[in-house]
Amino acid sequence: MTAEFSDTPLYIDGEWHAPTSDDSIPVSDPTTGAVVDSVPSGTEEDVRRATEAARSAQPDWERRPAKERGDLLREVADVIESHAEPLAETLVTEQGKTSSVAEYEIRAAADIARYMSEWDRRIEGDVVPGSEPRQSINLVRKPYGVVAGIIPWNFPISVFVRKFAPALVTGNTTVLKPSELTPLTTLELVDVLDREVDLPPGVLNVVTGGGAVGAGLVSDDEVDYVTMTGNVETGKAIMRNAADDLTRVSLELGGKAPAIVAADADVESAVENIVASRTINAGQACTCVERVYVHADVREEFETQFVAAMEALEIGDPRDDPDMGPQVSAGELQKTQDAIRGAVEQGATVLTGGESVADPPTSGGHWVEPTVLADVDQEMDVVSEEVFGPVAPIVEVDSVDQAVAYANDSRYGLSSYVFTESYRDAMQVAEDLDFGETFINGSGGAQQGHHIGWNESGLGGEDGKHGALKYTQIKSVYHNFQ
Repeated sequence: MTAEFSDTPLYIDGEWHAPTSDDSIPVSDPTTGAVVDSVPSGTEEDVRRATEAARSAQPDWERRPAKERGDLLREVADVIESHAEPLAETLVTEQGKTSSVAEYEIRAAADIARYMSEWDRRIEGDVVPGSEPRQSINLVRKPYGVVAGIIPWNFPISVFVRKFAPALVTGNTTVLKPSELTPLTTLELVDVLDREVDLPPGVLNVVTGGGAVGAGLVSDDEVDYVTMTGNVETGKAIMRNAADDLTRVSLELGGKAPAIVAADADVESAVENIVASRTINAGQACTCVERVYVHADVREEFETQFVAAMEALEIGDPRDDPDMGPQVSAGELQKTQDAIRGAVEQGATVLTGGESVADPPTSGGHWVEPTVLADVDQEMDVVSEEVFGPVAPIVEVDSVDQAVAYANDSRYGLSSYVFTESYRDAMQVAEDLDFGETFINGSGGAQQGHHIGWNESGLGGEDGKHGALKYTQIKSVYHNFQ
């Protein structure tokens, strides 16, 4: 974050503003534990200034030709790409992800903006016959108005753009709150956009702070729609607060992604994909594989290869681009360690890992070893509760049907994976899994897909056609021509 606005990181109505409070929040480097900067903690008054700015700007923004809104997002994409390297460096410093993953996230953010810009002239309505002579009914899509976005710490830039790009292209204005753990890259990006893109004042507003800022946004009567990515408990609290004004909400919450490895699976490919999924961003992704159901016929082969692959991972300073960096905070590290200890107390066996890194790359960092657990059963907490760290419990199953039943025995329903060489089994499992997305013999997503959680993993979704349309509401216009 540049020094000239380090004391005024509230971006409201097209300008940088000092907060109304002297309170600040330290931002630490997960690699060393050292404080690298601080940002002021916004107040309810700051939130109100931002939502009023967004409300004032929204009518003119909606009336702009859709192509102009799309053109602005195309500029945003170009600017993000041109500043990818410095943005990635800041992201590594505050979040701890490896440099290659940070660069990927920045470029993914540009891709999101560019993809969503293409919906500028693709939002369609319907014309249906009326019930009277010479009558037709136009069903048109209109923006909600002011959108509040609450951003997580694990992918702060891609999710930041994932919230504001579809909101803006559909005619909404936005007020966004970055996580207090990772606000710096967001502020750096907004500073770049403010200088290099002709953002109309009030269209994009950013208020830093903790839970009080988020709660203030949700309860603000100027806000028409709340979109949040985070954990289940916070999501439920947002729903309760939003209920007072019946504010619409979209919640992308936690996951407990199962991976099913069938007897006929390509074990080497399954191992490669599951290791990558479980350890990206030090296991801090809601779509990560969190439990592995392996058929008894290949369980031993899978375990041998999986343990070897996890042990081969290089853990190091994320600036050197190892396979895995630190966890984001001491608190997250403690949660991961508690989950491992709890599993062992319930009878699991540690095949590898299970401890803090014995010879850490740096002192003061939040390091944990990639961990594989065996002798795990379906009733253990490590199978039922989300673990935001590189911990992989393996459960042996006798059939694909048993694996599907175990996978669905969860309050979560975000991502799921299946590895099999049988097309029939793959299609059947994909149909039977109660999850918003299923990956067959691979992992990863795409902007044109749809990232959506079922059950307690959320409401609404992101990406693709449906991710754009969720920022609109339908209005019926009855035309009489008599």
